[in-house]
Amino acid sequence: MIQTSKIKLSYALLAMTVVLSACSGGNNAKQGNGESSSPSSSPSAVASASSAAASPSATSTESEADLQFGKYDPPIEVSTVRSVGSGVRFQEGQSWEDNVWTRKLMDSLGIKLKHQWVVNTDQGTEKMNISIASGNLPDFFSVNATQLNQLVEAGQIMDMTDIYQKYASSAFKKYTESVTNGLETSTFDGKMMALPTGSATSDNAPLLWIRRDWLKKLNLPEPKTMADVLAISEAFTNQDPDGNNKKDSYGLAVNKTLLMYEDGQAFGSLEGFFNGYHAYPQGWIKGEDGMLVYGSIQPEMKQALAALQQMYKNGQIDKEFGVKGDAKVLELASAGKLGMAYGPMFFSLTLLDSRKNDPNADWQAYPLVSIDDKPAYSQTKANAISDYYVINKNAKNPEAMFKMINVSVDLDINPNVTQEEYQALTYEDDIELWQYFPFSVVNPNKNLEVHKKVVAALDSKDTTGLNQEQVDAYNNSLAMEEGKGDATNWGMSKVFGREGSYSVIDKLLSANLFKPSEFIKSPTETMTIKNATLQKLQIQTFTKIIMGASLDSFDKFVEDWKKLGGDQITAEVNEAMQ
Repeated sequence: MIQTSKIKLSYALLAMTVVLSACSGGNNAKQGNGESSSPSSSPSAVASASSAAASPSATSTESEADLQFGKYDPPIEVSTVRSVGSGVRFQEGQSWEDNVWTRKLMDSLGIKLKHQWVVNTDQGTEKMNISIASGNLPDFFSVNATQLNQLVEAGQIMDMTDIYQKYASSAFKKYTESVTNGLETSTFDGKMMALPTGSATSDNAPLLWIRRDWLKKLNLPEPKTMADVLAISEAFTNQDPDGNNKKDSYGLAVNKTLLMYEDGQAFGSLEGFFNGYHAYPQGWIKGEDGMLVYGSIQPEMKQALAALQQMYKNGQIDKEFGVKGDAKVLELASAGKLGMAYGPMFFSLTLLDSRKNDPNADWQAYPLVSIDDKPAYSQTKANAISDYYVINKNAKNPEAMFKMINVSVDLDINPNVTQEEYQALTYEDDIELWQYFPFSVVNPNKNLEVHKKVVAALDSKDTTGLNQEQVDAYNNSLAMEEGKGDATNWGMSKVFGREGSYSVIDKLLSANLFKPSEFIKSPTETMTIKNATLQKLQIQTFTKIIMGASLDSFDKFVEDWKKLGGDQITAEVNEAMQ
């Protein structure tokens, strides 16, 4: 199911209106395309033509459907590169150069897609840095924020402002303009230099996941305050919630990176715990004077660390958390040795083994709770951009990137796409075919929309108007409500169903209880150089404090953080936001 995999994708990742100025990119596109491009309407354009024709930018000789979905005759060849996960597999006889998506792009658009290189994700940043340094760049490629800045400064990529306006379909533009701070961070001197794509920032906001079956077994109330959370943790540790007459369970999941943001690990991350104390690690928040300050060095962090230190001392946190990544912590949960964890909306999908091992295991998402009478805010990043897609300044057919993405978006939104057509490009058995497509452009608000559609369909028992993803999500929740669901049905229903994590997110959005980082610009110069060192210092200090070091070492950490580049970063952040 494509939704499931995109949720998994957002696990490693995280989730933007700007008036775009005119530029020369469109002229370049037209000149470069003059030799080979002779657009003609393809079958796939028909379904989108009605909406496209209404746009004022359509010309009398070339409709928007032609521009956005027209087929090249003769065909053209374009190049890209990929960084992909190790789990990508091909159907027999298929490869990166010949698969369902390369065939689709050739059949629909007359585009032959060539890959200059394909590497594993852990090698992607280094490989791209080498390509940028050598100048050996493909036509279209994905970069991070730092690389985007380098490319813009070096003049290696194309201003795509006019090309985007002319060739991106209306649905595609809606997706792009829904990416929080996406266009702001990809626009330089009024020019759109990259196509931002990502999820909603709320997709990675911390929630509180608790084994509700353990709450019921120990007659504990659902948490309303941090005091409740601490009491639940104590009970899960000392009151034998699994009923094996052994003291072998922990109250709270903690992993060795402590935090999920900035390349940390998710299961066992503590952002949500800190947020309960009004502390926002690794986020930029407004200080009393209105200037931005770094959340990790604020006094509220010290109070939260003191509470974690006490929980560790009392055996509520695994004594070996400092050497355990999230996979190892997840093993404890799967084995029924953990009852509470902070983390994003998709945690139930990582806890399928917990459900398989114990069919009564009922992990439920709750909103964050506060240490006092002030509301708890779930922190989010300033954006959840997963990729910046850019165009080589020398690309002969820059518009081809937008036409390829139009086809992918059309697959998502076109009601005339049959289930067979949809599945033929997304899944076959357990092979995720959608990963062959080189651009990941999705509706950032798709998951919340799926939840709302599923709940409405559960109420009405009518799936009319639902697309295939929504029907799949509905079927999972319906199976659980009818008492015949398996672990996978359970995991999906805990995300999209009536009591799913998106029911919590929807309420938090309505109550404005998210706290996004206030720094929305690209990383500053000193941030790029010093961040890794400062983050390492932070993790080491916080880990030692949790394990029993003096709380005063937090004050020394703050002092060192400022001296080692933090003060300069803070000055650059505030200057950039002026």
